[in-house]
Amino acid sequence: MTWPQPYNPLDSTLLSTLVAALPVVLLLGALASHRVQAHWAALLGLGSAMLIAIAASGMPARTTFAAAALGAAYGLFPIGWILINVLFLYRLAVDHGAFDALREHIADVTADRRLQLVLVAFSLGAFFEGAAGFGTPVAITSALLVGLGFAPLESAVLSLLANTAPVAFGALGTPIIALGGVTGLDVQVLSAMVGHLLPPFSLIVPFWLVAAYCGVRRTFAVWPALLVAGAAFAVPQYLMATYHGPWLVDIVVAICSMGALGAFLRVWSPKDQAQEAERPGAVQQIPSGTPQAALPAQHPAPPIDVLKAWLPWAILAVFVFAWGVPAMKNGLNALSAPAFSVPGLHNIVERTPPVVAVAKPEAAVFTLNWLSATGTAILLSGLVAGLAMRAGRRGLTRAYADALRRARIPLLTIAAMFGIGFVMRYSGLDAILGLAFAHTGRAYPFFGTMLGWLGVALTGSDTSSNVLFGSLQVLTATQVGVSTVLMAAANSAGGVMGKMIDAQSIVVAGAATGFIGHEGLILRRIFWHSMVLASLVGLWVMMMA
Repeated sequence: MTWPQPYNPLDSTLLSTLVAALPVVLLLGALASHRVQAHWAALLGLGSAMLIAIAASGMPARTTFAAAALGAAYGLFPIGWILINVLFLYRLAVDHGAFDALREHIADVTADRRLQLVLVAFSLGAFFEGAAGFGTPVAITSALLVGLGFAPLESAVLSLLANTAPVAFGALGTPIIALGGVTGLDVQVLSAMVGHLLPPFSLIVPFWLVAAYCGVRRTFAVWPALLVAGAAFAVPQYLMATYHGPWLVDIVVAICSMGALGAFLRVWSPKDQAQEAERPGAVQQIPSGTPQAALPAQHPAPPIDVLKAWLPWAILAVFVFAWGVPAMKNGLNALSAPAFSVPGLHNIVERTPPVVAVAKPEAAVFTLNWLSATGTAILLSGLVAGLAMRAGRRGLTRAYADALRRARIPLLTIAAMFGIGFVMRYSGLDAILGLAFAHTGRAYPFFGTMLGWLGVALTGSDTSSNVLFGSLQVLTATQVGVSTVLMAAANSAGGVMGKMIDAQSIVVAGAATGFIGHEGLILRRIFWHSMVLASLVGLWVMMMA
C-alpha cells in the first residue's frame, strides 16, 4: 500500500507553505543564534520535520522514522566517512611536517596571502570537487588554509565561498548526469546550458573571494592575477561543458587555473605584496575554546621540500581520481556494494502530479558501497602517504584516533542534518516549498533558480537538488512558456550558490578547521554571500530567458 504525498495538506497554500518551511526556519534560526550548538540545532530541526510530516502531512509514523533513519545512515556513510578520513590525512600531514613544507612551497610561488587563498581554495578546490565532490573539497582546502596560517574562521568561510563555481560539474559530472536522468533531457545539452550560465560567475568568484577576505582596496591591488585565475577557469569551463560534456570539466579547469596563475606569478607580483605577506591571520575572529591543534604552527618551517609538501595531496588526487572513473567505480561496486531496501519506506511514498508527470513510488535503498566510496579512497591515500612519510604503525594509529575524536560531534550533526533532508523529501515538504516558487508566473526564471539554491541548502548536494526539483522545473517551465533546458540547468546553476550554506558543508568545514561548536558564526558570515550570488544567477537566467 502506498502513501501519496499531499502538496496542500492544510487546504491553504499559504499555511501549508509556512508549515513546510518551519523545520528550515528553526534549523537556520538556531544555528544563527549565539546559544544553540549545531548538533542541538540539527536535532531540533529533525524533530520538527518529523512532527510536521506526521501531524500536518499525515505521513505514517513508521515511514517517517524510516526516512529519518535512512537520512542519518547516508549522512554517516558516505559523507561522514569522507570527513573522518580527510581529518586522518590532515593529521598525518601536520604531524610529519608536510604542512610546514607546503606552506613554504606555496610561499615560494607567492608570498601574498590573497593569491595563496585563490590558488588553494578556488583552483585546487575545483580539482577535488571534480574528482570527488560531496564535501571533499571543503574539508581539504579549509584544512590546508589553516596549515598555511589562516585563522580557522577565515579558512572555513572562505573555503565554503570558493566551492561554488565547480559544484555543478562535481564528482565527474554527477549532478548533470542525474539531472538528465530525472528530466529525460539530453545530458550534453544540459551540460552546454550550464556551461553558458556559470562562466561569468567563475570569473567573478576569485574577486569576490579576495574581497571577502581583505576588502575591495586590497583586492584591486591584485586584479591582474585574479583575472588570470578566473579567466583560465571560466573559458575552459565554457568550452569543456559545451563541446565535451560534464565529465571532466572541473579537472581540466582546475589544472588550467592553477597552471595559468602559477606561470603568471613568475613574471608579475603586486606592489603591496610585502605588506600582504606579513598580514597575520585574523586571530581576533577566533572565539575562546577553539582547539589549539587547529591554530597555525608557530615554530619556524624547515627548508622547502617540494616532494614532502605535495606528496600527501598528490597521492590523494591519484586515489580520488581513480575512484571517480566510472570503470573503476563500477568494478569496485561489483565486488562490494550490498543494497538494502528500507522497510516501511521503500516504494511506500508516492510522488504525484504536478511534481512529477505521472505518479510513481519513491525507492528507498541504502547502498553500502564501502569499497568504491570516496572516503575509502581517502583512507587508502592516507595509509600510503603515512607509509611514505614513515609515520609507522603507531603514528597512523594516533592520527586516526585523533580524527575519530574530532569527528564525533560533527558526525552526529551531519546525521541529523541529512535526517531533516530525507524526511522533508519523503514527506513532500520540499515539494510544497518548490510549488510555492512555481506560482511566481513571469518571474519564474528568477525564482526557479532560487529553488535550486534552496534545494542544495536543504539537501547539501547539487545532485540531490536536481533529483528533487528537476522534473518540477521542466513541468513548470512548460506551463510558464520558457525553455525547459534553461530551467533544468538553472536548478543546477542556482544550486551551486546554495552549497556554501548547506548545514552539512558548514559542519564539515568547522570540523576540518577545529572550529567545532561555532557553526552558527560560520553561517552568519557566509549567508549573505550565498543569497546575493544566487540572486545574481537568477537575474542572469531571467536575461537568458
